[in-house]
Amino acid sequence: MITFYKVIVFIHIFSAIIGMGPGFILTTVVKSGNTMTELRHSYRLRHKLHIYVMVGGTLLLVTGLIMGFLNPSLFRMGWYIVSLVLFLVALASGPLLLSPRSKPVKALLESHKGDEIPEEYWRLSKALFRTEYVANVIFIIIITLMILKPF
Repeated sequence: MITFYKVIVFIHIFSAIIGMGPGFILTTVVKSGNTMTELRHSYRLRHKLHIYVMVGGTLLLVTGLIMGFLNPSLFRMGWYIVSLVLFLVALASGPLLLSPRSKPVKALLESHKGDEIPEEYWRLSKALFRTEYVANVIFIIIITLMILKPF
């Protein structure tokens, strides 16, 4: 018999695939652009993929907390607490770090005339991508903690 808890675990795992999978390639998608036309298209694709990241990430947080409330002993497990804290840190990095770095890139994509990629884009995107890489490392740590449950 399938229990409610198992259904939540199932949703949690699929949310990780749906939310984190595309999140790991967001930077790669836009790095493939060699002209402004290609970059604009890449950023539109990135935006569509980001919707999956947001939906999956929200479901991850909700199902993770539901599992904790259904099994309160999780709140005494180090791997669970560290994963939750890291997830909240990564979640907060969106509006606090990623958004301020992505807004100038978006503005440049909208305002730049011509198909040549300006040097300013490379400077702006480098700062954005570096922040995204840090978030990806956090998510890799979370996934590792979820799998290994080391403490």
